[in-house]
Amino acid sequence: MRRVVVTGLGAVTPLGVGAVRSWRRLLEGHCGVVSLKERSLEFDSIPSQVAALVPTGDGVEGGWIQADWLVAGDVRRMAVFSQYAVAAAEEALKDSGWRPESDEEQERTGVCIGSGIGSLDDVYQTSINYLKGGYKKVSPLFVPRLLINLAAGHVSMKHSLRGPNHAVSTACTTGAHAIGDASRFIMFNDADVMLAGGAESCINPLALAGFARAKSLATSWNDTPHLSSRPFDRDRSGFVMGEGAGVLVLEELEHAKKRGARIYAEVRGYGLSADAHHMTAPPETGTGAFLAMKRSLLHAGLKPRDVDYVNAHATSTTLGDVAENRAIKTLMLGSDGKNSPSEVNISSSKGAIGHLLGAAGAVEAIFAVKAVHEDIMPPTINLENPGDPPEEFDCNYIPGQAQEREVNVAISNSFGFGGTNASLCFSKLR
Repeated sequence: MRRVVVTGLGAVTPLGVGAVRSWRRLLEGHCGVVSLKERSLEFDSIPSQVAALVPTGDGVEGGWIQADWLVAGDVRRMAVFSQYAVAAAEEALKDSGWRPESDEEQERTGVCIGSGIGSLDDVYQTSINYLKGGYKKVSPLFVPRLLINLAAGHVSMKHSLRGPNHAVSTACTTGAHAIGDASRFIMFNDADVMLAGGAESCINPLALAGFARAKSLATSWNDTPHLSSRPFDRDRSGFVMGEGAGVLVLEELEHAKKRGARIYAEVRGYGLSADAHHMTAPPETGTGAFLAMKRSLLHAGLKPRDVDYVNAHATSTTLGDVAENRAIKTLMLGSDGKNSPSEVNISSSKGAIGHLLGAAGAVEAIFAVKAVHEDIMPPTINLENPGDPPEEFDCNYIPGQAQEREVNVAISNSFGFGGTNASLCFSKLR
């Protein structure tokens, strides 16, 4: 089987534009969650008024400036989630040093980028326009802007990439599925290089209202937004919606070696499962999450004892964090696992960046790759009192501050509505 490595990273996150900047600010304990109270009156009636927004503007560190990434006309043609994907892909390609120019190189390079929701903004605004003005108020670009596969399509067109052009949409598991699927395209010789990840930008009143009505969002921290996303903390009350994109350049090992590429990590395993339980809630035992991680390690040929760090999905919801914690402990403390909970290292990036929905798995995979490459485990911010129930939360959740230690193997988890689960396993190149 052909081996797959990571050679490029690109990201647009609530911590700023750029994978390096986002990683640095994550390690420093920054938070990208802000208040929505003064941004629009449309949010006033919604119980949750916080979100993790990509910073914008020239005077803001890592601020998003469209002109830095898009040429004239792109803004009109592309929804925001596609714009973020294009920027993250551009950064990842530059980081990898891969610029396919020949027909053969372009035909062997593909794109696999998904989104959980796509351009809900276009659906929302066009519906209003149609209601007010009828057929002629609908833009001819309405459908192309909202289609989820257009993020991958725009990246493919911009760089003339004629390999696999694939899009994933599996709720909050999208980014991880996209990376896992893309790795298999390389393993099975459909491509030598793949740009893989996820993108999302749907923070609008309709989206917030929907998740709030489902009682999924944090509502207790509207006056202190930076404290609102609290993975594994006993005072967690729901997730915080975020936006952004993450794209990785995945490459066949010998192809990367031949061109002298820097290798961040190897994609060792990819595990998938279903909860088969409930539309939005995981089973209390975390069975689906356990199966995804177990299958990822089986694919990797590794034992639970080999795992040095888990980047958890942990969204700061009451049920979800408990179920995942149980799943991780069941896996990591079994017969082939660690000796005690204190040896199990887990953190969630969502305290800092919120929940990026379809982009979450991709951005968090980047953080897991960086952990392996730099031997440092990123912190879980806002974790002051692990628990509820406290007796179950006895692992090392890397609270508040990053921890330096050798990270040879890392797992990155993503779970989504409908009970869809994925686990990616990354390791140092062996």
